[in-house]
Amino acid sequence: MKTNQTNSKITKPILIALAAWLALIFYLGADGFFTRSPGTPPIPILLGFALPIAVFLVLFRFSKTFHEFVMSFDLRLAAAIQAWRFAGMGFIALYANGVLPGIFAWPAGLGDMAVGLTAPWITLALIRNPAFATGRQFALWNLGGILDLIVAVTIGGLSILFSHGLPGEITTRPMSQLPLLLIPVYLVPILLMLHLTALFQARCRQGARETKDLNWKPDKMHSHLAA
Repeated sequence: MKTNQTNSKITKPILIALAAWLALIFYLGADGFFTRSPGTPPIPILLGFALPIAVFLVLFRFSKTFHEFVMSFDLRLAAAIQAWRFAGMGFIALYANGVLPGIFAWPAGLGDMAVGLTAPWITLALIRNPAFATGRQFALWNLGGILDLIVAVTIGGLSILFSHGLPGEITTRPMSQLPLLLIPVYLVPILLMLHLTALFQARCRQGARETKDLNWKPDKMHSHLAA
């Protein structure tokens, strides 16, 4: 009951924050804030990616209410949302049309498609057996999803940094402009937070399981000796 009250109390502020964040991105993106000249570090994009995650981690560490919300978030929903990443095939389509470079489009697209394709299987496994969340496969899937996102953002940033601004040169510059801008500075941080949420809960459940086993074994041994 207390968890439900906590969730209802914080859900509205979180939704408002997400809406305000989205509106700010549209405003700054329309103003060209995230766009930088070829050969210069894409600092605004990196800040747009890292800052929300930093806020998430700080709140998780220091806000009891937010911590409880994260630890009670439905892991089945967190995994199911990742299925949208199959839309990463759009990166490959943009490459085929000369909008994005292959060095970015292929790893980002295939990585997202792999996570998105396996997300329904992970969700089904959690539905059938909640203890799946404490298993190695679940942890590796989430770590792989995080790695894919970080690699994509890194390659995208390096593509801009090492570009020369030559006529006809294909770079990841379109990712710093609307509407593609929403991917690195809005969708990617949210998806990464969902992976972190899953890993935090998995670690907590695994710790509780190990503690339970430690408390159970002496009792079992005592009962056996008494018999």
